[in-house]
Amino acid sequence: MNLRPLHDHVVVEPALAPAKTKGGILLPDTAQDKPLEGKVVAVGSGYREGGKVTSLAVKKGDRVIYGKWEATEIAFGGKEYLVLKEKDILGVVEGEAKVSVRAKGEGSSSAAACTLDHVHDSDCCDD
Repeated sequence: MNLRPLHDHVVVEPALAPAKTKGGILLPDTAQDKPLEGKVVAVGSGYREGGKVTSLAVKKGDRVIYGKWEATEIAFGGKEYLVLKEKDILGVVEGEAKVSVRAKGEGSSSAAACTLDHVHDSDCCDD
């Protein structure tokens, strides 16, 4: 990659969004949620603090999660990337665990339809 972010900016390649629901229904691109995790492909030199440059805590290759509206989308070399500041990265995912990131207030429609007398268990509401 020949794109070098400046200062405390980070370039992230978003993870692929699943094209199917748990029930096997294919989703068109317009109905898919944008992924909120990705892989760091480039980092800036750091930010200035008290006249000194402080390096970033994330590095190339890290798997990160970030806020839904925090990034700027760019296309470079035929691929889609996100540019965001390091402070907008919520965390680094260590290991290969599956991560489910959802902004506050985003629930599934079936969960919204639950009634007060509904008892939640592991097979209900797609949560």
